[in-house]
Amino acid sequence: MNAPFQARAGLRDPFTAFVCDDATADMLRPVAVEHGWSPEKVNKGGLRNAVQSLSVSASPNILFVDLSESADPLNDINALAEVCEPGTIVIASGAVNDVRLYRDLVASGIHDYLLKPFTVDQLRDTFAHAQTILSGPRGEVQADKPHVMAAVIGVRGGVGASTIATSLAWLLGEKARRTTALLDLDVHFGTGALALDLEPGRGLTDAIENPSRIDGLFIERAMVRANERLSVLSAEAPINQPMVTDGTAFFQLQEEMRNAFESTVLDLPRHMLIQYPHLVHDAHVAVVVAELTLAATRDTIRILAWLKSNAPQTKVVVVANGIPSGGALEISRKDFEQSIERPVDIVFPFDSKIAAQAAKLGKPMAEVAGGKITTPFNTLSNMVLSNASDEGAAPETKIAGAKSLVDNLKSMLPKSKDKAAA
Repeated sequence: MNAPFQARAGLRDPFTAFVCDDATADMLRPVAVEHGWSPEKVNKGGLRNAVQSLSVSASPNILFVDLSESADPLNDINALAEVCEPGTIVIASGAVNDVRLYRDLVASGIHDYLLKPFTVDQLRDTFAHAQTILSGPRGEVQADKPHVMAAVIGVRGGVGASTIATSLAWLLGEKARRTTALLDLDVHFGTGALALDLEPGRGLTDAIENPSRIDGLFIERAMVRANERLSVLSAEAPINQPMVTDGTAFFQLQEEMRNAFESTVLDLPRHMLIQYPHLVHDAHVAVVVAELTLAATRDTIRILAWLKSNAPQTKVVVVANGIPSGGALEISRKDFEQSIERPVDIVFPFDSKIAAQAAKLGKPMAEVAGGKITTPFNTLSNMVLSNASDEGAAPETKIAGAKSLVDNLKSMLPKSKDKAAA
């Protein structure tokens, strides 16, 4: 849970419980004794009593709260978070059998939710897991999996950068078996949570409004879990409320995600790239998503030049997205590559059926796609992982015989009648 550190934190009890009924209390006390905890720490009163008591006393290492008498469990848990000190592991119980409530509670920062009636063995297992977390170092990632951070940047709106970012995050979690965070930095119109059929929550807006609150426990409470390995931090801030920030919150979020996850995918709108250039400084890979149009060609040139000047250490992967098979292109791939003076690394074909199916199911396209459609997704994931671990990669290859950028762009523009006649 997330609240400011206090001097009394060093005087913490190992365990405290607040329950609503005698049956739960009678089950808890002998299990507490088994773990060497005082049975007198099992109190009556449920969550409301927990909030009142912890507002004037130190939080325990492990806190058990009963939500049975709570009319709004999610809001009450958030109130509990305000009085719990960092490091407290919260285990909740209740009689509401609702998967969405369970997900929301876990996203709010609780360790587990036990549905009543639960057994003594379930209680022992939950406490054992909580003690394992307490005894081990927090946020330690596996030594053979150094952190990977990828920034996905669309050169223009509508090129599908968010779709690719969501799929990449899912692939890093499901296929590469990495704990992964998806940070959607389009605060007002982000689709990271929407694409995964999740409610975005207030985590990102809270972070922007109160950067000082951001720490590891805040990340646990604010992130919305999509599955076992993928968590999302997104927002749908009211469009009549501009987010005023100097970018400190974004930097701190990146830091905490680096400590808590093995991979981070930033869905980075191009206007955020300009306003907060430090966002890509720690990214191992920048995935630049474009389409084969004149406007996208111009903006790809500009963004590649910006990355070269502002983040020369970041490996760049250029993606051409939504390319129709056999259809007419505004600009050919060859002309596009000559204009940007480097090859396109991956081409994603346009497939309206897969896109529609993914949207209806609330799943990333990489999960829904089958057959040959999966190839570019897997290639992207492999390139991100290999580029992130390859410190001595060769410099970007230029297309042989490339003309100047201005000449290439001019050659694509329609000629005037006077010049054509000449």
